[in-house]
Amino acid sequence: MHDLSSGTLARHSKAESQTVASLKELIRIPYAVVGLIVLLLLIFFAIASPYLTPYEYDRLDAMAALQSPSRDHPFGTDLFGRDQLTRVLRGGRISLMVGLVAVSIGTSIGLITGAVAGYRGGWIDEVISRTYDIMLAFPGILLALAIIAVLGPNLFNLMIAIGIGTVPAFGRLTRGQFLSLRGADYVVAARTIGVSDVRILARHILPNAMAPIIVLMTLSVAGAILASAALNYLGLGASPPTPDWGLMLAESRNYIRHGWWLVLFPGVAIMITVIAINALGDGLRDAFDPWIREK
Repeated sequence: MHDLSSGTLARHSKAESQTVASLKELIRIPYAVVGLIVLLLLIFFAIASPYLTPYEYDRLDAMAALQSPSRDHPFGTDLFGRDQLTRVLRGGRISLMVGLVAVSIGTSIGLITGAVAGYRGGWIDEVISRTYDIMLAFPGILLALAIIAVLGPNLFNLMIAIGIGTVPAFGRLTRGQFLSLRGADYVVAARTIGVSDVRILARHILPNAMAPIIVLMTLSVAGAILASAALNYLGLGASPPTPDWGLMLAESRNYIRHGWWLVLFPGVAIMITVIAINALGDGLRDAFDPWIREK
């Protein structure tokens, strides 16, 4: 028992030192640091948006409709006279929320089902794996469209649809991690002395399997934001006057010739957000990958 406890402590100490080393490596990766800083700024602007401009995001002003960028309206106004800067900043709340909530849904379901499949094996693994295969047979956007068609078009159902679409990726990654770790010496030792399966999964396997899952979570947020913008563009998510970036693009598509700013600023916001998240995700991948660190 003492040997097992010592081994467990040593393993946790090693895992902790590897995590610290990975985080130290992360701050040495320039594009990851830039991506993190930009993402933090976007989050700040989204949270503080009500205090950064003197306008309400849904305030109508027919006399100010379709004004080009100016001192009073740096991003111009839309066809209803609403301030575009206010709406772009406020739209960050919606897009980031959709990305985080959708990925949280996908991670939760994928983590649980993948852990069960990888640890238990047998027919349970077969059923869960074939379910993943069936889901992967459909393009992600088509699967999301089908789910929204069943649940109905609104922002909450949009997050559910995008989240369910990410389940196979998280599930297969988790399954692979648990398959490789379930035969480790410390897992066999814990099982031998009667530790419950739930405790083994939560305390012994999961902490050692989280690094690649965290990387996938980060990268998936960017994909979820893009999927949200596409589905909102089609009118299957947020409804007016919600200032979602995809919905803003949809509302302005007929006014590109007369209001180029209506398309430019929401599009640039999506681009910057996705690039920043991808840069951070790539940095996390490189930092947590021991093969890359050793080069």
